[in-house]
Amino acid sequence: MAKPSAPSDFPRPFTTVDVVIFTVLNEALKVLLVQRPSGRGEPFPGQWALPGGYVDIDQDANLLACARRKLLDKTSVRSPYLEQLGSWGSATRDPRGWSATHAYFALMPAQAVQLSKGANAADVNWFDADEVLASPSLAFDHDEILRAAVDRLRSKVEYTSLPAFLLTEPFTLPQLQKMYEIVLGRPVDKSGFRTRMLAADFLEEVGVVESSAYRPPMGYRLKDRALPVFFPRTFSPRGEQ
Repeated sequence: MAKPSAPSDFPRPFTTVDVVIFTVLNEALKVLLVQRPSGRGEPFPGQWALPGGYVDIDQDANLLACARRKLLDKTSVRSPYLEQLGSWGSATRDPRGWSATHAYFALMPAQAVQLSKGANAADVNWFDADEVLASPSLAFDHDEILRAAVDRLRSKVEYTSLPAFLLTEPFTLPQLQKMYEIVLGRPVDKSGFRTRMLAADFLEEVGVVESSAYRPPMGYRLKDRALPVFFPRTFSPRGEQ
C-alpha cells in the first residue's frame, strides 16, 4: 500500500502580511507607502505598495506578531492601534507564484512616526489616501486592500472611538471632533459631540492644556489604548438631527 503523502510534500503558497498604516497630516487622511526596489527579478519594480513582507517562522509567533514587526521596521512605533482587515490570495496577485497575504490596518499619530525605508524599499512616504484611490496604481492587489481598509475605517468611525488613536495625548475635545471630521470627510454635529464622548467613559481628564483661548481647554487621554469604544448610534452630519 502506498504511503500517504505528508503535508510538507505539497507546494506551499508564499505567505505575507501587509499593513495599511493611517495617520492624519495637514488635515487629510494619509497612508504610508513604500516604493518597491528596481532590481532584476523584482515584481512591480519602482511601483508604490503597502508595507509588508514574508512571515518569518523564526521570529513571528503568529500573524499579529509579523504585522507588529513590519510596523516597527517602517515607523519605529511598537504599539499603535492594530486591527486585522482580511486575507487576499490567488495564483495571479504575485508574478513569483501563488501567494496569500493577511492584511492589517494601523492608526497612529503622525508625531510619533519615524519613517524608515527598511531593507527592501527604495523609498517611503505618506500619501493622501483618497488621491491614491482615485488613481489606482499600487503594486500587487494593494489598491483593493487599501480600498477595503479605508471603507472599514470610515464605517467604524461612524460608531466607535477610533479617531482618538490618531491623536497624541493629551488632546482636547475640539481636536478629537476635528479628527472625526477629517477621517469621515464631512463635518459632524457639534451639539451632541461632547456629551457623547464623555458619556462613553473612555476618556480621562489630565488637566488643562496650553491654549491661546481665554479659558484653557481640558486635556484628555484614553483609558485603554487596546480597543475602541462602540457608540449606540452613528454620527449625524452637521445641521442634521
